[in-house]
Amino acid sequence: MKKGHVYLIGAGPGDPGLITVRGRECISFADVVVYDYLANEQLLESAPSRAELIYAGKIGGAHNHEQWQINSLLVDKALEGKIVARLKGGDPFIFGRGGEECEALAAAGISFEIVPGVTAGIGAAAYAGIPLTHRNVTTSVAFVTGHEHQEKDDTEIDWERLSLGSGTIVFYMGIKNLPQITRSLIDHGRSPDTPVALVRWGTRPEQQILEGTLANIAEKARKALFKAPAITIVGEVVSLREKLRWFDIRPLFGKGILVTRAADQAGEFSRLLSEKGASVFECPTISLVPPESSAELDRAILELSSFDWLVFTSANAVGFFFSRIETVGLDARALAGCRVCAVGPKTAASLLPYGIRPDLIPADYKAEGVVAEFGRMEMKGKRVLFPKADKARDLIPKALGEMGAEVTAPVAYRNVIPDRVPERAMLALEEQRIHCITFTSSSTVENLAAILGENRMIRLLEGVVVAAIGPVTANTCRELGLKVDIEPKEYTLEKMTDAISDFFNLP
Repeated sequence: MKKGHVYLIGAGPGDPGLITVRGRECISFADVVVYDYLANEQLLESAPSRAELIYAGKIGGAHNHEQWQINSLLVDKALEGKIVARLKGGDPFIFGRGGEECEALAAAGISFEIVPGVTAGIGAAAYAGIPLTHRNVTTSVAFVTGHEHQEKDDTEIDWERLSLGSGTIVFYMGIKNLPQITRSLIDHGRSPDTPVALVRWGTRPEQQILEGTLANIAEKARKALFKAPAITIVGEVVSLREKLRWFDIRPLFGKGILVTRAADQAGEFSRLLSEKGASVFECPTISLVPPESSAELDRAILELSSFDWLVFTSANAVGFFFSRIETVGLDARALAGCRVCAVGPKTAASLLPYGIRPDLIPADYKAEGVVAEFGRMEMKGKRVLFPKADKARDLIPKALGEMGAEVTAPVAYRNVIPDRVPERAMLALEEQRIHCITFTSSSTVENLAAILGENRMIRLLEGVVVAAIGPVTANTCRELGLKVDIEPKEYTLEKMTDAISDFFNLP
């Protein structure tokens, strides 16, 4: 059997956006992904669905796998002919024991590739607003392990040279030994007044920073119960943080926000919230699938030339509609004689890839806005095609019918309720790490209640800020016993994000 290949990939310090393009690419075609405690689990989403995922991390010295077992695992999987992605926090060759793993692979005659990553000392310092070098402060930096091999009798750290010869010193894995580290630096000549910063969970939304001096940081850490994983930065550059901090002053920093949109739609909203510093938990309460039968929609598509108006109330409707257009062998030219109404800028934008610019975008981004706009026109005898969700309100077809229009409203897609809440989101709810929950349609509220049960939902959301994108969704929240705290005046994800940010930053 042909031997496989192993990629040792630096996953970066925590923010999944910090992995390299090459690193993500290697994960995408792996047969096996072996990942560490410090590798963000969101990166596993890049792996193929067929890939075997193996956790091989350790927490505070408690090993899920010993190093020799990890080495053997990589060798064994490669000998099976597998492509293995070894995902390591930070950089594989900086206190990551990547060298040991490569030695084992080389001894077994297995080919490998090293994909460098952003090491914690650099990434966490940058996200803390601490430049490790600065020409007006220091031009040197040293990276040192704060946790030497337990079998060593003597330290290999030259404390005198480190104390007096280095500008900035970055200690990895040194929280447990912080009293000894600070004492050694002071004893070998470093000023007790030297600024120090501890950065825990650097680059992640839960990042924590504790500042002090060599003289007091160990006691401060003890009183604050400051735990690993963290790095220790020693040097005058720490004093620049007051001016240069950027990550932990964003408006939603430290806030846990639950996004209940469908899995294939949550990304944009999650990105908007993350950019403002939120810790986002995705909890899809909707799964969008085609109707059980598309016969009615297909008939309408084949008769498009006979319709005067085509009304889309969501980007979902656009996507499913054009999927059927393609299935029946047509393209956007079939809309040539039909005017198009799109509810909201997002729906309008979703039409552009198909070469369609809507003729009408109601000022009010909901069904009532559509009715109001058509109420200003002569609709008697007009034919209107309204591809809809299976649970869509009947306001548009009913109101247009009363105006004399002939409305055809085939189901373009269905909202299906997922079986359960994702484990990560459920744990965050139970541990009260969610500060705000967002609902972007009535279905998201109703479905969450169906998954959890109304009473359990209300209990879990006690004290959680509820944000609803518009009045219809807000009313559904209230009907299910929830108090709505945030309701943007414009019904877009951008305005929803701004409203959440404003709420948490009121004076």
